Amino acid sequence: MQIENDTQVDISVVAPVFNEEDNLETLTNEIVAAISPLKRSFEILYVDDKSTDGSLAVMRRLKQNTPQIRILRHGINSGESASSLTGMAKARGKVIITIDADLQNDPADIPLLLEHLNEEVAAVCGVRRKREDDWVKRISSKTANAFRNTVTGDRIADAGCTYRAIRRDALRDIPVFNGLHRFLPTLLRLQGFHVVEVLVNHRPRIAGVSKYGVGNRAWRGTVDCLAMRWFRKRSVSALRFEGED
Repeated sequence: MQIENDTQVDISVVAPVFNEEDNLETLTNEIVAAISPLKRSFEILYVDDKSTDGSLAVMRRLKQNTPQIRILRHGINSGESASSLTGMAKARGKVIITIDADLQNDPADIPLLLEHLNEEVAAVCGVRRKREDDWVKRISSKTANAFRNTVTGDRIADAGCTYRAIRRDALRDIPVFNGLHRFLPTLLRLQGFHVVEVLVNHRPRIAGVSKYGVGNRAWRGTVDCLAMRWFRKRSVSALRFEGED
């Protein structure tokens, strides 16, 4: 992944946005409330994935009073992975936090994620303490996690939770592909990085509708798992370089 080198802040919060106009103001307020007491510089990167509602207008309005907001726009709707990749590539923080814009992830957990991130840990991944989704999503997620772990040989408790804190320098050798957001912890581990998981809060969706259902990811997820099995045998350690004499 090509990542810009102009590190200027401590924390970058990356939130893919597709038709979330009713959630953005609350999300912004909660992110600011969670990070401000930490006395660390931060930015909020909203990646608008060609929304068809008023999301872009809301983001522009919020930016007037919240200077930490940066708005990145896609010219075509490209999906969650592409939005996350755009945000991570443009992030200026030493630490990148990925969070959903639907308010189901709780920004109050940001200090918890940061607490477990250090020089020995490259990424801290959230595990939803109690899923506030319907039974179809819960069952499909449990089945997908079991299948994924069996095929890839990895152990990830909640691959569907993309609420994570990642050291920016760990992302430089990450391959770019559609579906990356579900396999990022595994890719980091295969490259030699230490990844940990912590329990986080999960909230019911109050406004808007889910954009990603079971049907549009089941087959693709199966193929991606097989690709990860191949990558496991071909991966190169990102920690291979020791120095120059």
